[in-house]
Amino acid sequence: MTIAKAVVTGIVYKEPKTGFTANNVAVSSFVLNIGTQDETLVRVISKRQSLENIVSNLTKNQKVLVEGRLQCGISKTDDGGEKKVFEIEAATIELMGAGNVTASAQQSGDILKFGEMETPADAGNEVLMDDEEVPF
Repeated sequence: MTIAKAVVTGIVYKEPKTGFTANNVAVSSFVLNIGTQDETLVRVISKRQSLENIVSNLTKNQKVLVEGRLQCGISKTDDGGEKKVFEIEAATIELMGAGNVTASAQQSGDILKFGEMETPADAGNEVLMDDEEVPF
């Protein structure tokens, strides 16, 4: 059952595996831990050839952002019980962390690093809003 569009960040828990359908379409999958305190595992499935390069280069403990369609299903356990399984059919996968800037952002020159913003010389210590004006 498809639930909705989802955007999650997490740590790669299990490295990707690639298999092929009967029609010879590559399907990659990996497990992502989206929990902060506890392990909350989600299987990420990628059927898109455009994501193949990113998925094939993923390694355990890398931080990624995944956007796609969230699906929920029920899986049988070894002891005969049932367990809910969550999967995301990925539309976008992005690496997160230091040094992971997209190629289009590097070329545009629009992204500034901290401390690079130009300020006019006369800006000085101008106060934009007093403490009494803060609405919260």
